[in-house]
Amino acid sequence: MVAAAVVVAASLLVDRLIGDPHSRYHPVALLGRFIGWWGVPGRYPARVERFFGVLGALVTVALFAAPFALVEYLAPWYLYLLLAPFLLKVCLAWRSLEEHVAAVVRALEDDGIGAGRSTVGMMVSRDTGDLDSEHVLSAAYESMTENLVDSIISPLFYYGLFGLVGAAGFRAINTLDAMLGYRDERARIGWFSARADDVANFIPARLTGLILLAYFAAKGRFTPAYAALRRDRKKRPGFNGGIPMAVIAGGVGIRLEKPGVYTIGDPERSLAEGGAGIVRAVRAATVIFAIGEIAALFLLWSMCYT
Repeated sequence: MVAAAVVVAASLLVDRLIGDPHSRYHPVALLGRFIGWWGVPGRYPARVERFFGVLGALVTVALFAAPFALVEYLAPWYLYLLLAPFLLKVCLAWRSLEEHVAAVVRALEDDGIGAGRSTVGMMVSRDTGDLDSEHVLSAAYESMTENLVDSIISPLFYYGLFGLVGAAGFRAINTLDAMLGYRDERARIGWFSARADDVANFIPARLTGLILLAYFAAKGRFTPAYAALRRDRKKRPGFNGGIPMAVIAGGVGIRLEKPGVYTIGDPERSLAEGGAGIVRAVRAATVIFAIGEIAALFLLWSMCYT
């Protein structure tokens, strides 16, 4: 448990120092190519497409988690301490979230709306061709606030429970959902992945909401953060992503909007003015959760050895 606590801290340090290398051989990139190979809508007869969606998802999770399991269960302690922070970091994307948002902001400021639309189009699945600058920023910050759970809190949460295998299993499930969990031609082959991701994120999303409420309470912004949570958390499709989005929107005092789909928060300020506050909230939630997890691991260790 002490080793696990060290790994949590070290993985976040590694993430801040090196981020995500842009390589086609990155483990998550390889994972995505494997999903893209078998998860092709229409490849299987419609009557068995759901079955192959389940089978493919289970095989994908098992294959991706296997190398993590080897280190978890077979590596000597000194090799584990050396490798585990990098393996856990593979499942995290904290610095990367900030870099993607910063790239959108720079594109808007330096090269105008066309560049902003193009840059944010690499972050989100919606059509960005007609977005104005506020909606370009909204798309970027929506991705950041939602992925606070998917890309940071949930991997840490499952590492704390199940070690590297838990973090890797979650990362595989979340990537499956990101690629297949849509209500289009992928609906049958991706239904299991989408439901699995919903279940996996259920507890972490609510823990994140509580942490964010505490953070905004300390900043004197509990009331608007809680009001937005109660009013807007269910506006976004799904029952997890709207929680961090609503709390951050209310706490910072900005509006997140996907035109024609949902509006979350009240625009006390523009996203250009409130963007730094969003980044600070994501950082605070990450650090608070990590400190809490490290403390819990040390507490469990002390209870076991006293």
